[in-house]
Amino acid sequence: MTTTAGGLGRASDWDPTAPETFDSSHEVYAELRRRCPVPWSDAFGGFWAATRYSEVVRVARDSETFSTAVQNVVPHVPRAQRRPPLHFDPPEHGIYRAPMDRVLRRSVVRRLEPAFAEAARELLGPLLARGGGDYSQEFALPYAAQCFALFLGLPVDQVLEIRRIGVAYSFAIQEMDRARVMAASDELYAIARAIVEDRRADPRDPDEDLVTSLLRASGDPERPIPYDLVVATVRQTIVAGIGAPHAVLGSAAVHLSRDPDLQDRLRADPGLLPATVEELLRLYAPYRVFARTATRDVELGGRTVRAGEAIAMIFPSANRDEAVFDDADRLDLERRPNRHLAFGRGAHRCPGAAMARLEMTAALGELLACTTRVEPDGEVEMFNWLEFGPRSAPLRLLPRS
Repeated sequence: MTTTAGGLGRASDWDPTAPETFDSSHEVYAELRRRCPVPWSDAFGGFWAATRYSEVVRVARDSETFSTAVQNVVPHVPRAQRRPPLHFDPPEHGIYRAPMDRVLRRSVVRRLEPAFAEAARELLGPLLARGGGDYSQEFALPYAAQCFALFLGLPVDQVLEIRRIGVAYSFAIQEMDRARVMAASDELYAIARAIVEDRRADPRDPDEDLVTSLLRASGDPERPIPYDLVVATVRQTIVAGIGAPHAVLGSAAVHLSRDPDLQDRLRADPGLLPATVEELLRLYAPYRVFARTATRDVELGGRTVRAGEAIAMIFPSANRDEAVFDDADRLDLERRPNRHLAFGRGAHRCPGAAMARLEMTAALGELLACTTRVEPDGEVEMFNWLEFGPRSAPLRLLPRS
């Protein structure tokens, strides 16, 4: 295959649209790191991919050379307006991050930990009663939605509807169906606008409520956030805040189901769960679509990236880079340091990292506490390119007496 992106004929080095199993992509990425660490693909209009840790970190940190303001995901998403904070480079990016970081600090979100654990117990109940089910669809999805609903103060049904639209939006992007993309995006904007209007009429504590914090920032006399960009920030956050936990939780549960010794060790010593969560995040980082656009011609991993070309950061590959992580495919509870990239790096590092860790710890802690064994119970079906994790994960659960 060839492409003429950037005005040059270029052979495609890999196919990101190839069907995947739970393990297959890791084999593909290992081969790319060895043979062609910055491959080109003509899929989705053409893009480069950084597969090694060093190149991913370089792209993520150097906002002057690799901008997020042009194309920041692969495939490129047509948009009527920019959505902060992802669509802005520093220093403008910081205007939108400050009110988000304020309410997403661990010291703030840890108040939600008991509610997350209770949600996990309630959602596990029907699965335990039946002896198992589809963990991804029947637990991870509603659990991620419920946690985000608790954080944002929304009805769970509304958040599940957001997730439904978000999945349809993702598939429409991959299929390059502009009409469906715009229709789904309009629905998400309408929901975000209704949420913002509700908070404007009934504000909450700006130290704990994201929307109120953003609205207060909109009144900052020195650096005000325009109202339409408050809506756009909420629109951006509600999609990412559900999709990533849904994907990585499914991967984590599948991994545990295939490692009974690890299950036994964690049941005997729950204090090991935080280290386990870090390794699961490293092994199964849920995103590989986040991209930057080169602002000038630049050499990256031995390839010449032309100004205006997109570079996707393949976090699941970088997190298994043999040059950085010894025995990289193995879950190692003694791994020190563990500088994984599941939450990115640099100015755009995920603001929800603390909440994601709490969600995972509560969910997996309850899964282990409520069972004597978790086992695979069928074929795992993966999401498409846009989310890295199981769409379907059948598991057998042996409940604790």
